[in-house]
Amino acid sequence: MHRRDVLKLTALTPLLPSLLRAAPPPSPRVVIFVELGGGNDGLNTLVPRRDPAYRRLRPRLALPADALLALDDAVGFAPALAPLMPLWEAGQLAVAQGVGAPEPNRSHFASIARWDTGQLRPRDTVGWVTTARGDEGAGSVVLGGEAGPLAGPRTLVVERPERFLRAADALRPVPTPAGPAALDHLVRTRRATRAGAAAVRAALARAPALDAFGDDPLGRQLRTAARLILGGAPVHAIKVRHDGFDTHAGQPGRHPRLLEQLAVGLAALRAALAPADAWRRTLVVTYAEFGRRPAENGSGGTDHGTAAPHLLLGGAVRGGRYGAPPRLDDLVDGDLRHTLDYRRLWATAAAHWGLRRAAGGPAPLWG
Repeated sequence: MHRRDVLKLTALTPLLPSLLRAAPPPSPRVVIFVELGGGNDGLNTLVPRRDPAYRRLRPRLALPADALLALDDAVGFAPALAPLMPLWEAGQLAVAQGVGAPEPNRSHFASIARWDTGQLRPRDTVGWVTTARGDEGAGSVVLGGEAGPLAGPRTLVVERPERFLRAADALRPVPTPAGPAALDHLVRTRRATRAGAAAVRAALARAPALDAFGDDPLGRQLRTAARLILGGAPVHAIKVRHDGFDTHAGQPGRHPRLLEQLAVGLAALRAALAPADAWRRTLVVTYAEFGRRPAENGSGGTDHGTAAPHLLLGGAVRGGRYGAPPRLDDLVDGDLRHTLDYRRLWATAAAHWGLRRAAGGPAPLWG
């Protein structure tokens, strides 16, 4: 095992104490955060069916009107999202429209920091989930990308379970030293990593194989998420990342494929969890640093923008559309005005866990 692998494990995977607790049992409610890395094009995800400005702004990128999957008279999904239509019809899919932030920023790094921390002017790098849950923040597992909203000292990073488990096995047990505190911390972290790996291995061993997921990176991450839940891993939050949405060029060939992978993966997740009643206890939330500009660029793509729609799915979701679609005749410097504060998605996730809303804090979308 390379030294860099040991350092990565000890730096990023301190033990989640909740993975080892036998009692009391952790909360059975889980939130799966799906990061759409790069910033998803919302206008070609949730498409205005009647607005002529859509086709004026996108003479080459506009989706054919007769191919859209109508949600109602005003909007329709891109055809690639067809696997999600049964969830919409069952009332288990909510669409948050025009999600963004005041004082929008088109920087990947500045914008995602807002989402990660829940702060308009981030003051630290601790994820909002860790801050909101406090001591209950334990039970967070990252399966793809940076820790983001889950960032904190008790988050387990398991990007590739098999590789993680092999690396953890290579961390041989050592006795507690009677020496410097820094060395004691290193030993405790090593022990914690091994114990966390044992808990992950046990959950995966109890879970079914789940062959229905796609073999793309998102499909593999969602399969692992489903198996952790079905295997009884006491986790509250799981993060995955679906990369490739920074579509400055060649969007017609890339964006539909990304949306199809998203839809197939989420539909498979629901199919896996529903028979065990775990779907009722699970909330899935998509997010991204920003949307794309409403006008296409000269390279067959779209540039960094502001507001975009996001999806919330689960057995306890109150389906429908939330917020107002941004108006294409009321742009600000060529960008969409946001109509729904992004922090309301995080408030909805917190409400799913049963956390009390802070005085003056953003309201959840329902409940």
